[in-house]
Amino acid sequence: MSEIIIIAAAAENNALGINNDLPWHLPDDFKRFKTLTTDHKIIMGRKTLESFPKALPNREHIAITRSKDYKPKFPCTLVHSLEEAISLVKVDAKSYIIGGGEIYHQAMPYATKIELTRVHAEVKADTFFPEIDLEYWELIQEEYHPKDDKHQFDFTYLTYQRKNT
Repeated sequence: MSEIIIIAAAAENNALGINNDLPWHLPDDFKRFKTLTTDHKIIMGRKTLESFPKALPNREHIAITRSKDYKPKFPCTLVHSLEEAISLVKVDAKSYIIGGGEIYHQAMPYATKIELTRVHAEVKADTFFPEIDLEYWELIQEEYHPKDDKHQFDFTYLTYQRKNT
């Protein structure tokens, strides 16, 4: 069975981003994102794709857009729905949903796991992560990281697995 993993960093108020950018700089979270997503398909909305200066190396980019004539700034696979994106994932493969807010909402029913970096702050945002319903999700791992000279906020890596309901 394929694994569809939501990966995100969100503040205590579920803030994800503002003006198509992240509201923090957490180098260790970037390293973790790279480690987990390298050599896998990454599925994202058009705005998330546009937030990258260039393609992320060693990952297959799948971007969802409603526009039939959208031209991305670097080569990637374009689809017009989350379901179409998921259909491109091999049965035995891992793929990562990397944003943004609307795509995360749509992906919740399909996801098998959530890799969430909970940033211990409340920040202004225009994009938010959906609530995690603990009726359907079980926290299976957590790892706390205090703020330091490279990280302006404390944060915790949280791994949720879908319950067999």
